[in-house]
Amino acid sequence: MKQYYDPIVTARETAGIVCQGDARKYYRFRPARFYGGIATADCVGCNLRCLFCWSWKNITNPGKVGYFYTPDEVAEKLVKIARDKGFRRIRISGNEPTIAREHLLRVLALVPADIQFILETNGILIGHDKTYANDLSKFKNLYVRVSLKGTNEKEFSSLTGANPMAFELQLNALANLYQAGVKAHPAVMASFSSQENIKTLQKRLGKINRAFEKIEIEELSPYGGAMSRLPRKGRGAAPLRRL
Repeated sequence: MKQYYDPIVTARETAGIVCQGDARKYYRFRPARFYGGIATADCVGCNLRCLFCWSWKNITNPGKVGYFYTPDEVAEKLVKIARDKGFRRIRISGNEPTIAREHLLRVLALVPADIQFILETNGILIGHDKTYANDLSKFKNLYVRVSLKGTNEKEFSSLTGANPMAFELQLNALANLYQAGVKAHPAVMASFSSQENIKTLQKRLGKINRAFEKIEIEELSPYGGAMSRLPRKGRGAAPLRRL
């Protein structure tokens, strides 16, 4: 029988490595071109092992990468980059921001109201604990982008190696955020998905909120050795498609 990992357990184990008090590990702070220009803090540590991830080395070696920064230090660096570059948006990216809950909430509390914070997340912890979405609802300058790993349970497990049932937690995250009044939208890694599966996902998302039927499509980027990992693990049979 195939052995899967539980991303809730992985989140807890990873947090024990990359969190120290209210500090969390990061490996760089940078301006980025996405969203029309955004200040970015790349964190260390994720609860998924997506084979297409461009940050694979950082995900699989969290104890050997980065340095610890307090929420005040992170917010200060992000705001400075945004102000210097004339950006109106900031984010934590690179790995999974939500595994350091108190750290993330403190960073959000330190972001000025005139700067939008875009939370890029796989959503699993928000889907697992509804109070997470309630905590996030306190920040009116927050926008959440939930990145779905495939269009269904089977694709999710194939791409991440995680328990297929965890895909439902990603959908639960969108439901919890919607019910809490947090602005959010779904994105999906669909390079390995059929049009039929995408349409089926849209129907599932539409039952949460009709607006979620409009999915942002992600495509595989050949960074961080993703192309070599997929065939080696037997996940590369499906051809890449332009949608």
